[in-house]
Amino acid sequence: MTFTLSSSVFTHKETIPSRYTCDDEDVSPPLSWSGAPNGTQSLALIVDDPDAPDPEAPKMTWVHWVLYNIPPETTGLAEAITSATLPPGSRLGTNDWRKIGYGGPCPPIGRHRYFFKLYALGKILPDLGAPTKTALEQAMAGSILAETQLMGTYQHGGN
Repeated sequence: MTFTLSSSVFTHKETIPSRYTCDDEDVSPPLSWSGAPNGTQSLALIVDDPDAPDPEAPKMTWVHWVLYNIPPETTGLAEAITSATLPPGSRLGTNDWRKIGYGGPCPPIGRHRYFFKLYALGKILPDLGAPTKTALEQAMAGSILAETQLMGTYQHGGN
C-alpha cells in the first residue's frame, strides 16, 4: 500500500483556501492519510514554505507547523486542531513565528508553495519539548520508514 497524504479542502498543487491562512481564520486544514508501512511506531508532520520571502528570489524555508509522536493508528487530523484536540501522545513543535502550533500561509509577496510532509517513523521519539523543524529532523534521523507530502499554494487575494 502506498503512503499518501491528502486534504478534503485542497488538492495537490492547488490553492489552499483563505480560511487556513493569515487572511482569514488561520486554522489548520483537515488532513488524512493512509498506507503507513508496517513497523510504524509514530508519525511526524512538518509544514514549510521554501519560497520565503519572495518566490522569485527565495532566501529561506519558513516553517509553519511541527508535530511529532502522532500515534500510528491515527489516520488524519481534524480541521482547526489544537493542542487539546490532538491525538493522545502527539506533541507540537515551534514554528518560525516562535509559536507552538499551526501558523497558516501568509506570504509577503507572490504565490508561495506550502509542503505538508508526513513521516512514518520506526520509533516513538523522546519528549523533545517544543522542537524546531531542525531539532525534529535531527531526532528523526535514521528512523524514517516512509515519507509522503501534499503541496498547496497561496497568494494574498487568491490570484
